[in-house]
Amino acid sequence: MMQASPVQILPGHARARTALVTSADPGFRQRVSEVLTGLRWRVREADGGARAWAEADIVAPEAMIVDSWLPDLDREEFLRDFRIAFPASDVVTADGSSSHASPRGPHRQELLLALRKADETDTAAWNNATELSEQDRSVWHSPQMPRSVTSSSLLQPRTSEPNSRLNPGERLPELIGGAGCMLELSRRIRLVAPRSTPVLIEGPTGSGKELVAKALHRLSSRNRKPFVAINCAAIPEALLEAELFGHTRGAFTGAVQGRTGRIEAADGGTLFLDEIGEMPLALQSKLLRFVESGELQRIGDNETVKVDVRILAATHQPLSIHAQSGQFRADLYYRLAVFLIRTPALSDHSEDLPVLVDYFLEKMGREQPAKRIDAGAQAKLKAHPWPGNVRELEHVLERAAILAGDAPIVTADEIDFGMTMH
Repeated sequence: MMQASPVQILPGHARARTALVTSADPGFRQRVSEVLTGLRWRVREADGGARAWAEADIVAPEAMIVDSWLPDLDREEFLRDFRIAFPASDVVTADGSSSHASPRGPHRQELLLALRKADETDTAAWNNATELSEQDRSVWHSPQMPRSVTSSSLLQPRTSEPNSRLNPGERLPELIGGAGCMLELSRRIRLVAPRSTPVLIEGPTGSGKELVAKALHRLSSRNRKPFVAINCAAIPEALLEAELFGHTRGAFTGAVQGRTGRIEAADGGTLFLDEIGEMPLALQSKLLRFVESGELQRIGDNETVKVDVRILAATHQPLSIHAQSGQFRADLYYRLAVFLIRTPALSDHSEDLPVLVDYFLEKMGREQPAKRIDAGAQAKLKAHPWPGNVRELEHVLERAAILAGDAPIVTADEIDFGMTMH
């Protein structure tokens, strides 16, 4: 392993090294970037884990500084996967706590010095960090770089952790329940909805991914334009390309007239690609070209059409893992997952079950006499693991209401989970 060398300013003609600064805090990125730029680094910035993957895929950075939390990915998982994908890159975390940071790489001392100069903070944060070696501590305490920049602490955990800013009054009406994970879901939707940023919605089947997509559209400036959804798993592979991109008359057998595709139909609005993980690899290539250029070509047509859409995608699959294994195009994944939103399983917010039950019973009561459930039925619902999540709950309650007939009360006898998989 190479020994950490003293910090040196590169001569003007030397090849600039690239550092990637990853943080949701623009102030953090700016301060660290300014210092690294002064040390003759070429700096790329990322506001989250997904964007960092996209940047790293382009530049393969020699070094990366990562903030104390990421808004879209689990930081420890991100760092572990990053080290596997870019083993030669030096990684330093802003709180000095990650077990996945780089060993003593050639750029480590310079990165620590950059952090130190970017912040005038109590050295106790670094004295207590188990990751730092004695050599690292000597760099941190070195008088080589005076602490000339006054700012809030970069090295202490930030008050911008998601759970510190949850406000029940900000819950979106589409999302039923007051559990912390649901409030955090509302917060993330509100943060990204006004932008044109592509969003990947991950979550188990039946957890409300399309509701999230519709909320993102409703809160965006595109809400007066179409919201067009297509389920990539529900359309045969042979027809999916024509559904997405459209076709001209005679483009293939049975094409007796031309047709506008779903992408073009969403012009000015939002395109929601549900179950994107089911899209064939060959079609992923064509979608990637559209995402990069904003232009599409109908099947059978030589002309291109410019289309302005915001893309939202959803999947129940571990798409990042599939991207690494080649089951899904990695370049397309990074384009779609600029901002990641995860919908929780019902088992993760089971305290919301009574509220959800009341909501669905009230909803059904708009078309038929309203019903209530007794304590036995409530206990039976509470004991169920809900592998089908909120969608399964809605179907179970609808089935129970039918089985109850004219009775105003649903009992445990009417709670039938059918062919639920455990």
